[in-house]
Amino acid sequence: MKLLKSMAAAMMLAPAFLVAQTSLTGAGATFPQPMYIKWFDEYHKAHPEVQINYQGGGSGAGIRQATEGTVDFGASDGPMNETQLGDFKTKRAGAEALHFPTVMGAVVPIYNVPGVSTALKFTPVALAGIYLGTITKWNDKAIADANKGVKLPASDIVVVHRSDGSGTTYIFTDYLSKVSADWKAKVGANTSPNWPTGLGGAQSPGVAGLVKQTEGSIGYVELLYAVQSNLAYGSVQNASGEFVSASLAGVSAAAAAAAANMPDDFRVSITDAKGKGVYPIASFTWLLIPSKIADPAKKKVLVDFLKWMLNDGQNMTEALTYAKLPKEVVAKELKSISKIH
Repeated sequence: MKLLKSMAAAMMLAPAFLVAQTSLTGAGATFPQPMYIKWFDEYHKAHPEVQINYQGGGSGAGIRQATEGTVDFGASDGPMNETQLGDFKTKRAGAEALHFPTVMGAVVPIYNVPGVSTALKFTPVALAGIYLGTITKWNDKAIADANKGVKLPASDIVVVHRSDGSGTTYIFTDYLSKVSADWKAKVGANTSPNWPTGLGGAQSPGVAGLVKQTEGSIGYVELLYAVQSNLAYGSVQNASGEFVSASLAGVSAAAAAAAANMPDDFRVSITDAKGKGVYPIASFTWLLIPSKIADPAKKKVLVDFLKWMLNDGQNMTEALTYAKLPKEVVAKELKSISKIH
C-alpha cells in the first residue's frame, strides 16, 4: 500500500519535475543584452524552475542560429528580410519567424578627441561623410560649422565600426541610408555592410574599447555601452533640424508615430523619424520566436515569459537606459502571442 502511494505521489509530481528542468537558450543582439540578462535573472528569481540562457553574438548570429534551430529563440535589432523569413520557414518545417519588440534604445556616435571636452554635435551630412571616408579631418567644415566655438584639431578621424553581423550596425546604416543618398547608393542598410573605411571591433564592447583606446576615433554603440564605458557621445541633428542628445524621451518620441501604425508583423523602422524632440538613431529591438514549438514545456515558458516581459518587465527598462514599449504596441503583442502553437 505504501508503495502504491509513493508511486502515485511520484506520478503527481512528474509534471512539476519536468517544468523544473525547463531550460531555454537564446542568442543574438548585443544592443539589448544588458536588458535581457536582467530580465532572465529576474524571471528566474520568480520561477526558480526555469533557466533562460542568452549569448550575445550579434543580430546576424541570432538570426542564423534561430533559423538553424540551434537555439530556442533569436534576438535582432534589425527585422528579418523576406529572404531570411523564407529561409527560416524552410529550415524550421514551416514555422514562421515571429517578431516581438522588447524595448527601444538609441545608437549614439561616440568619440575620443583629445582636448575636446564639449559634447559635439553631428549633422547627417557629417556622419555620412565620416563613414563614407569623404570627411577625414576633425576640423572639417561639416563638423566645425555645427560646433562653433569648439577648437577641433586638424588630426585624422579614425573610423570604428562593428566587425560582426550586427543589428546595431543595421540601425546605424538604416539611418544613414535615409539621410544620405550617397550612402544609400554605395552602401545601404545592412547588418554586415561593405564598409568604405575604418577599423572593425567585435560587438558593442569591442567598438567601445577601440574608441576608448584610440585617439581621434569615432564609433557607434548603444547608449548604455557609451555610459558604461564613460565615453563622450554626441547629439545628432534630427529631421526637424534640432540637435538632440540620446535620451529615453527622445527615443519614445521617435516611436510615437510608429505605435499608431504598427504593422501586424512588427517589422518597422523608426530611424530619422519626424517630430519635435525626436532622437533620430533609435529603434525597436526584437525577439525572434518560432510560431511552432514542439516541446510543450518550452512553449509554455516562452509564452509565459513574453507575457511577463510585456507587463512586469517593462517596469525595469528605464534603469538601464532603454525606453518602454508604447502601450499600443504592448496590447498588439499580447494578442500576437496566440500565434505561437
